[in-house]
Amino acid sequence: MRDVNRFAGRVAVVTGGAQGIGAATARRLAAEGATVAVLDLSAERAEAVAAELTAGGSQAIGIGCDVTDAVAVPAAIDRVVETYGRLDVLVNNAGITRDDLLFKMPLENWEAVLTTNLTSMFLCCQAAQRHMVPARYGRIVNLSSRSALGNRGQVNYAAAKAGVQGLTATLAIELGPFNITVNAVAPGYIATAMTAATAQRVGATPEEHQRQAAERTPLRRVGQPEEVAAVIAFLASDDASYVSGQTLYVNGGAR
Repeated sequence: MRDVNRFAGRVAVVTGGAQGIGAATARRLAAEGATVAVLDLSAERAEAVAAELTAGGSQAIGIGCDVTDAVAVPAAIDRVVETYGRLDVLVNNAGITRDDLLFKMPLENWEAVLTTNLTSMFLCCQAAQRHMVPARYGRIVNLSSRSALGNRGQVNYAAAKAGVQGLTATLAIELGPFNITVNAVAPGYIATAMTAATAQRVGATPEEHQRQAAERTPLRRVGQPEEVAAVIAFLASDDASYVSGQTLYVNGGAR
């Protein structure tokens, strides 16, 4: 049975929280009692998810924030702390893909993916720890990917998501003495707008693409955002208080 009060009194920030895994995570944390700040590049979409959570009886705020902006990120985190008085959980979910084979990948697509998927996490973690360290409490969960192990046409995304795992392991060492855990979740194929866009890129419908992915997955289906959100919620909770520096793959048993 789900503990509906597991995050009672906790304040969580979810980046890229307007859709997909981010929105599912915001909903899951709110359902378990958290006050949630939904950060997204689009303030309008962030506010829409926050309004949905508020309508359901939770406390939530939507904030527009470019997580690659070294000025905007600490300002957004500070706003959350000024509004709610604390910051307990950070979920770094914001990310993009710009897929292409190495020989024809423009440098700007390499840089965009590294900046959005990896540098943004550095900025968010750095801003969050300024509040978590004095409080001697924090839970940070970063989104990696099965692509960190290598994926054709995703040299930029794979490199960024592998970097997330190194960032996670290192921050667990540095922040552990302050009772801050840092973990990563590495999803496999999840039915989201991002994978739908990948399907379009290779000339398939989302349904066809999902069917092909399911055939390669031991569980014979693709994952749903809510299934990843459940794992994120575990790692962000005190149920995982002695788990840190880990990357947990959520991929239906795929190898």
